[in-house]
Amino acid sequence: MFNAILIEREPPPYRASLKKLEESQLPAGDVSVRVEYSTLNYKDALAITGKGPVVRQFPLVPGIDFAGTVDESSNPGFKRGDKVLLNGWGVGEAHWGGLAQIARVEADWLIPLPGALTTRQAMAVGTAGYTAMLCVMALERHGVTPGDGEILVTGAAGGVGSVAVALLSKLGFRVAAMTGRPAESGFLTELGAAEIMDRAAYAGAGRPLAKERWAGAIDVVGSHTLANVCASLRYGGVVAACGLAGGMDFPGTVAPFILRGITLAGIDSVMRPRPDRVEAWRRLSRDLELNKLELLTVEISLAQALERAATILEGQVRGRIVVDVNR
Repeated sequence: MFNAILIEREPPPYRASLKKLEESQLPAGDVSVRVEYSTLNYKDALAITGKGPVVRQFPLVPGIDFAGTVDESSNPGFKRGDKVLLNGWGVGEAHWGGLAQIARVEADWLIPLPGALTTRQAMAVGTAGYTAMLCVMALERHGVTPGDGEILVTGAAGGVGSVAVALLSKLGFRVAAMTGRPAESGFLTELGAAEIMDRAAYAGAGRPLAKERWAGAIDVVGSHTLANVCASLRYGGVVAACGLAGGMDFPGTVAPFILRGITLAGIDSVMRPRPDRVEAWRRLSRDLELNKLELLTVEISLAQALERAATILEGQVRGRIVVDVNR
């Protein structure tokens, strides 16, 4: 028997609860992992509350990432005792995920835990931090350097944003952190932000072209915010877009693309090829200051994940929420 959060649709209404399950109930997979830590992400909150079309099969254990120790493996790539982590691949959406003490998954979805990180630290980074690293790598791939100018991070007090601020600062960039929560200014400054901006400045409809300011940006908001970021990029600037907290629409124009040659780089973390994942986690283990990681991390129990889900959707959570599934 093991503890897990289980989402059920029958009998109605849709509900998520903490349950004891049998290992025989686990889905198919060639590696079983004793989960040590998982996380609570925006997508997990949508799944647990039922406020977004995340869950694609019922019943389902949510949790889009986890880290732990291999218990059983029929795949030669992993053996009992290996430390591993997982992000994405539809886990927590179409396949049972990490908000449980045991997970059974395909070996191809796992990567070895970087030696510099503990399982707890890996989940303090989690999918949010891994996504932030993919965004940073996209900026670098398009030639953005610290000498080019300021980088804007939207939704900076959230999971992706807070890790992005810490990473960019460590890499030598001057970072402006945009947030709707002025009370988090001290937190963001401690992570390395050189300037705090009010999200209201970019939240409404803006001009097709604004004053050139940003050499690059990482956006988790979408909608008017993303359109305004694009309009205010410097010539040749790059924005890595990875979220839609403010909406799925993009009410912008082609003006900054054809007059300033900017680039909009879309970031998908769910189906990212394995080499990119391994490189992102290698970079995270090297470029993220672990003392800053502790600043942005809160740890909760598996049962507490149920009540915390709603607070994420209400924008009341800063940084990262790590879930100790064994308490």
